[in-house]
Amino acid sequence: MKSVRLRLLVLALLPLAVLMPLLLTLAMARWNADYDAVLIAKVESDLRIAEQYLGHLQTGSAESLRSIANSTAFQQALAKGPAAVRSHLEALRGDLELDFLEYLTLADLTPPLGQWPVIQAATQGQRASQIDIFTAEDLANVAPHLADQARIPLIDTEAAEPTSREVEDRGMVLHTAAPVALLGHHGVLRGGRLLNRNLGFIDTLNALVYLGGPAEKNRQGTATLFLEDTRISTNVRLFEDVRALGTRVSAVVRNKVLGEGQTWLNRAFVVNDWYISGYLPLTDSYGTRVGMLYVGFLEAPYTAAKRNAYWTIVAVFLAVLVLSAPLFLWLAKGIFSPLERMSLTMKRVERGDLAARNGNIGRQDEIGQVARHLDSLLDQIQERDQRLRDWAGELNQRVDRRTIELRAANEKLEETFKQLVMSEKLASIGEITAGVAHEINNPVAVIQGNVDVMRMTLGPAAKEVGTELDLIDNQVMRIGAIVGRLLQFARPSEFGTFEESLDLAPLVSDCLVLVDHVISRQAIQVEKQFDQGTQPVPPVRIDPGELQQVVINLILNAAQAMEGPGLLRLSLESSSRDGRDGALLTVADTGCGIAEDNLAAVFNPFYTTKLGEGTGLGLSISQTLIQRAGGIITARNRKSGGAAFSIWLPSAQNAPIEASNKAAE
Repeated sequence: MKSVRLRLLVLALLPLAVLMPLLLTLAMARWNADYDAVLIAKVESDLRIAEQYLGHLQTGSAESLRSIANSTAFQQALAKGPAAVRSHLEALRGDLELDFLEYLTLADLTPPLGQWPVIQAATQGQRASQIDIFTAEDLANVAPHLADQARIPLIDTEAAEPTSREVEDRGMVLHTAAPVALLGHHGVLRGGRLLNRNLGFIDTLNALVYLGGPAEKNRQGTATLFLEDTRISTNVRLFEDVRALGTRVSAVVRNKVLGEGQTWLNRAFVVNDWYISGYLPLTDSYGTRVGMLYVGFLEAPYTAAKRNAYWTIVAVFLAVLVLSAPLFLWLAKGIFSPLERMSLTMKRVERGDLAARNGNIGRQDEIGQVARHLDSLLDQIQERDQRLRDWAGELNQRVDRRTIELRAANEKLEETFKQLVMSEKLASIGEITAGVAHEINNPVAVIQGNVDVMRMTLGPAAKEVGTELDLIDNQVMRIGAIVGRLLQFARPSEFGTFEESLDLAPLVSDCLVLVDHVISRQAIQVEKQFDQGTQPVPPVRIDPGELQQVVINLILNAAQAMEGPGLLRLSLESSSRDGRDGALLTVADTGCGIAEDNLAAVFNPFYTTKLGEGTGLGLSISQTLIQRAGGIITARNRKSGGAAFSIWLPSAQNAPIEASNKAAE
């Protein structure tokens, strides 16, 4: 936050932008809790009204039956006989909105009929009205059509407790009984009202609870009667014109109301939407929880009202915040404008415009004094900068002249040093070459002369050792070739080459034969990996003696590096480089390897790690021979230990033809 204006704006609006939302959040949370509490209290009141209505029905039914039992008309019907009683009761049944009404004598009250608690209470002289659950057989016994009315197919309902039942054929009956004791007639007057599919009952209940006035009409209330967890009478809609009969309550509500016997006062998912709900457990005449009485109203309108209230408060807060920010900025403009002008001046100075100034900002207070003082400092800086530029120009000219002189002197020094190094190398090589030629050629001549004498002396018998004598001749010739290569390294332009096309595998195998005494003495294990890959190794064009000299030199160096037993791996494969086909020979050992700092110097003349033992020319000569054949020789350290030297030579078709071949001819 770099802007002072922004900082002050944040400081000014921080209480409004942070504290006010916090207070609003707390207030809205408290209001939301109170609002929900009011809704719960409302549904609790609705549930009590529904409970009172059900109780009123029970009391009214009991009073009605007692009035009938004590009436003169019923007494007269009893006097006329059973047919008159049934006719009289059938006429009264419709007026009382009962599904069955019958007179039972004491002889009829045998089990199981006499076991109903309401009937037992009537036999003891008390009227009683309870909710009882009738089986399909019980319903058929009192009125055959009631069994069909009670039968409700169960509908699979989300979140309901799993069940294997497909049909609810039991009936929930408002069961009422009153005692009869008239002129020697003793019995029980029994009536019942089936609540399954009793839409008149549930609609009356819903109208009583939710149609009390205009405010109640907007609550979209519903009422339901449950037999256990199944809706047997409801005005909840499964579809627009289909009531949700046969659907079941959620397992959570069932466990709390039927399982624990508690009243549910909370939101609940009813069929296909959320309702503010109240569930009251219903018990039968045996005291068993057999069903639930439900009332509730749709939650969505109240949720929408709360959401609208939230957004209204948020919109008002944002409007206040949006109006406050410009007002504050307008009031602060008189302070920030001079400061921003000075900041712009400093940015121009940073970009190199030392002539930038604030000028007259029209203020005489502290800010105006700071602006004038800043202009004075900028004048001094501009003057000093000009002087420094003048001095820098003169100094640069002197440095340029001196740099040119030093560069020329350095070039002369480097040239002189190169000439001295080359002279020293040539002198050393000449001395070594003369010594080698003198010390080696004399014994070689003696060896060659004695071999010739042996052939002459033995005559025809020399054929038995002809192979050995020929091998001595070849090695004598090789010694001469090595001396020649040493002289060639000293004066390469005076010697020609004798290149030919050859396969590398036989040549490498011959080299192993020549150094077998060294390998055997150290007990070195040799591993040959020739013809690797899908393409055969192509022949190359090089002087066989020169290549043999290079390979033997690398093998001996590897043996010396291992200083005892080890593994010498010779691999040969086809390899392409720079678009040219060729052969790659790798000589790898398990020795001590090469120091990383010395990898770049191993092919320099006179470089050696065997102080006092070698001349340091082996790898340098090898590099010269390979490069002259158009190849490349490289060195690296292996991750598993030891060093590896790789020789890549172009195939005979791609090998360069040296002009020296003509000289050799």
